[in-house]
Amino acid sequence: MAQEGPTVREARFYERLRADKVRCLACERRCVIVPGQRGFCGTRENRGGRLYTLVYGDISSLSANPIEKKPFFHFWPGSVALTAGTWSCNFTCPWCQNWEISKFKPDPGRAHYISPERFVRMARSYGCQGTSISFNEPTLLLEWSLDVFRLARREGLYNNYVSNGYMTEQALRALAEAGMDAIKFDMKGGPGAYERYCSARVDVVWRNIRLARQLGLHVEVVTLIIPGVNDDEETIRWIAQNVLENAGEDTPLHFTRYYPAYRFHAPPTPVETLEWAHKLAREEGLNFVYIGNVPGHPLEDTYCPDCGRLLIKRFGFSVLRCELTPDRRCPGCGREIPVVGELPVIC
Repeated sequence: MAQEGPTVREARFYERLRADKVRCLACERRCVIVPGQRGFCGTRENRGGRLYTLVYGDISSLSANPIEKKPFFHFWPGSVALTAGTWSCNFTCPWCQNWEISKFKPDPGRAHYISPERFVRMARSYGCQGTSISFNEPTLLLEWSLDVFRLARREGLYNNYVSNGYMTEQALRALAEAGMDAIKFDMKGGPGAYERYCSARVDVVWRNIRLARQLGLHVEVVTLIIPGVNDDEETIRWIAQNVLENAGEDTPLHFTRYYPAYRFHAPPTPVETLEWAHKLAREEGLNFVYIGNVPGHPLEDTYCPDCGRLLIKRFGFSVLRCELTPDRRCPGCGREIPVVGELPVIC
């Protein structure tokens, strides 16, 4: 079958099986796909015994975003990343905030193609400090990401993923090698929540969090606290314990407020629940715990774990004040604060 345009390219991570079947190796679903069919996410298709991505550079969403929107709080604070996403997802979350793109399969005949070279040029021209693949699951843009990250690193830009963390180890290693600097992992809840709502396994995400740290990537973890899904004490403590075990006590953990979206209609998360989750995670030994989607709340700020001094004051996605020393220490007690990248000029 002929290729329809620049967004249809042979995939880089797959193996050929008997009878022209292929196994996709981009994400841990490892879909076995027969000729003429697509995998679970709908972005990869078997054409004559070869696997093709249908979304290479097919950009559904594009904007220059504050890094705090991802959210990254300890990675290049106050910077801006040119952010792109494509179509579909490899999870089935019924509360998806970006369902307008994540619940729709790509159509190569109507693609909006942006080459890696053009994307990096745009990032530079917009005054961005880095690139980010986000909005829907970035692993679906794997091949394009690898090319973007290599070019962006040569231009002195940072690179990151905002991900559900379900890529294969092979894919994660390739991203790190290509120039990915940071990855934000969504942690949806406990094993039952993953099976029921995401059709996935939570152990894969913890494995990749552990691997990302081993590869030297900056890691932050975010849990959208959803009433009736993951807002019980057992789950919250379990998440905090696993962040501690797999990524370390200084890994930022964000608890963000849920609002009804797509096919999930539970009421918005009470702010008190987020504050309680913050307290539990701190009790488990994590040093940097935040709450999100509550602009102006004091728990979206960074404090020194030793002396309690306010170090970074935020409002939503904006950094209002930064009191870290140039060598990233608390000016009160001298404790080193794990923040990666250049500090805002207000420091």
